Amino acid sequence: MSMYCIGDIQGCDEALGRLLDVIDFSPSRDTLYLLGDLVNRGPTSLQVLRRCIALGDAVRPLLGNHDLHLLTAAHGLRAPGKRDTLQDILQAPDRAQLLDWLRRQPLARLHITAGGERLLMVHAGVLPAWSVEQTLALAAEVEAVLRSDALVDFLAKMYGNTPAAWSDDLQGADRLRVVVNALTRMRFCTPDGRMDFESSESASDAPAGLLPWYDAPGRRTADTPIAFGHWSTQGLVARHDLIGLDTGCVWGGCLSAMRFGAALAERELIQVHCEQAQPPK
Repeated sequence: MSMYCIGDIQGCDEALGRLLDVIDFSPSRDTLYLLGDLVNRGPTSLQVLRRCIALGDAVRPLLGNHDLHLLTAAHGLRAPGKRDTLQDILQAPDRAQLLDWLRRQPLARLHITAGGERLLMVHAGVLPAWSVEQTLALAAEVEAVLRSDALVDFLAKMYGNTPAAWSDDLQGADRLRVVVNALTRMRFCTPDGRMDFESSESASDAPAGLLPWYDAPGRRTADTPIAFGHWSTQGLVARHDLIGLDTGCVWGGCLSAMRFGAALAERELIQVHCEQAQPPK
C-alpha cells in the first residue's frame, strides 16, 4: 500500500496515465492525493475527470483555481478565456455528473499516517495566521457552500483580490473570498500576511516587500508538513516541511508524484516528462 501526492495535471491525461503506469498504481491498494488544477490548459481535461471518477476513493483531489474556474464557466458566470481548454467538458453528455463530482471535492485535506504524523494538503498556500485546524475549518465553510443551493451566488461573488488579509471578523462573501484566494491562488504575501496576486515569479525572485507564503514569520502551520501545487515557476520544492509539486506539466515540464512510506520522511520522487500543451505566458 502506497500513498502519493501528485502535482497539477491541468488536463494532461496522457501524462497522468503514463505516471500511473510508472508507479504501478493499483486503486485497490494505493491512494492518490491530487493537489488541485485537474483541468484546463491541457488538451484532455474531460478524460482526466472521467479517469478520476472511475478510480473512486483511491483518488482524492483538491480544488484548484482552474477547477473553480470550470465551475464558474459552466454556470455562465465567466466566459472561457483564449487559453482555456474546457469545451470538451462543457459539451460532454456526462457534464452534469462531472461538475457535480467536482463541486464536492475539498479545498484542503489532512492525511494522518499510521504513526500519527500529519500532512496538510492545499492547492496554493496557507495564510500565516491560520493553524492546521483553522485551515481545515475555513476550507469546510467554502466546501459547504459549493455543495449547496447557494453555489451560483457564491461563484458570482468569488472573484476579486480584496480583502487581501485575513480577519476573524470577516463575514459573507468577503470571508469566503479570502479563504478561496489563500488556498487556491496565493504565492506571495507580506510579512504580516497580506496576499499579493500580481506576482508569479519564482520564490527566489520575490518582489520587494514580499516573500513566499511559507516563509512568513510566525506561520502557525510551520510545524506541520504541507504539500501544495500551483506554482510552476517555483518548480519542485522538497524540504522536510514543504513539498511543492507543480513542475509545469502543461508547459512541457514534468508531472510529479511524491510517494510516502510509513513515515513522511520516507519519500520517493517519481516524474514523467510531458509534451508542451501551451507555451508559458
